[in-house]
Amino acid sequence: MEHLPVEVIGNILAHLSAARDVMVASAVCRKWRTACRKHLHSLSFNSDDFPRDMTTRQLEIVITQTIFQTMGLQYLSIHIDSTHEFSAAPVISWLMYTRETLRSLSYNVRTNPNVNILEKCGRQKLEVLDLDHNTITGVEPSYQRFTCLKSLSLRHVSISALDLNLLVAACPKMESLALDFLEVVTSDSQSTMELTSHTLKSLFAKSVGVDKIILDADNLEVLNLNALNLDLFELIGKGTLKHLKIDDVSVTHMDIGESTDHLEVVDVSNFTIVRPKLYSMISRASNLRMLRFWGVVFDDEDEIVDSETIAVSFPLLRHLSLSYELRDGLLHYSLQGSSPLENVSILELGWTVISEHFGPWVFGMIERCPNLKKLVIHGVLSEAKTREERQMLASFTSFIVCLMRKYVHVDVQFEYE
Repeated sequence: MEHLPVEVIGNILAHLSAARDVMVASAVCRKWRTACRKHLHSLSFNSDDFPRDMTTRQLEIVITQTIFQTMGLQYLSIHIDSTHEFSAAPVISWLMYTRETLRSLSYNVRTNPNVNILEKCGRQKLEVLDLDHNTITGVEPSYQRFTCLKSLSLRHVSISALDLNLLVAACPKMESLALDFLEVVTSDSQSTMELTSHTLKSLFAKSVGVDKIILDADNLEVLNLNALNLDLFELIGKGTLKHLKIDDVSVTHMDIGESTDHLEVVDVSNFTIVRPKLYSMISRASNLRMLRFWGVVFDDEDEIVDSETIAVSFPLLRHLSLSYELRDGLLHYSLQGSSPLENVSILELGWTVISEHFGPWVFGMIERCPNLKKLVIHGVLSEAKTREERQMLASFTSFIVCLMRKYVHVDVQFEYE
């Protein structure tokens, strides 16, 4: 080890997951301390890595001493649990000391008073900013401008709708935006969040406390919506969307634009929409490779999607995932028609409430996929209390055994809850 260059040692230290381990390793010898000081570019502090009886003041001192022993730090992660509330002064000193070289900051520290991260890190080289449990007030785009920022993540953050839009506008190179459990302060009674970015490629929004989301993003490719209850979601863009994922969302009106030519993945589960029809929004996505409809509630009783419609609309489909849904005795994904799903090689089928018709439906779907390689059966196993329920499960088991004997080339897997 004594023959290793200090640059290599610094790179080794940077791959340690915790700053505590870096501190221990740097005590090996003078050469390792030199490597830590001059060639260490990454540090990660987590309160779980330190003794539980360590006081807040002791943690402040350890973090301060460790950071100030480095030069040219580029990646800094500081996550301290809620039992510790730091003074603002040492936190500001960490940011001021590192901000000229810092490229990535992941920050979850409670301070008194609150530290304005945007003010300390604006107009620097920061490319990734991940804020957790923080409050953002009074964004000034002319001063708090992030010319290099590509990825922004806000988790358990309180911010006004206006400040959020100003913050996004202050990041002219932003490509990825994640909003997770965001507390959005709005001035109107029906809260609206409007965002505009012509460089944004990916948006993740989960548990955002608004009624309306209006997104103006010409180059958006990935849209992921989770745990939302909205009156309106509107995407204004040039039809660049490739990946649409929706989970546990209820929306009255949704508009993702007329052009869906670039859509390759549609993954929808536990979704309720009033208008327009869900299927009509994606029906022209002829380049679709993966389609998942799981636990989708159609408000229109006439909106039933059959395998014929799927086969004709999505000729390039390779991965199809459907849950067995009955409504008023009608199956949402029926076996009408005869067109094969030529390119489907992965088929996922499942139930929430099993019925005697599930087995024949599975068999019919497999027959539609002449090039099938993998079948995954999803199911919910509740305690079968009645004789009829026990017989249904036994019948389905026998059916699957016969199916596996017939389609020996298909890899059959089971995932039960």
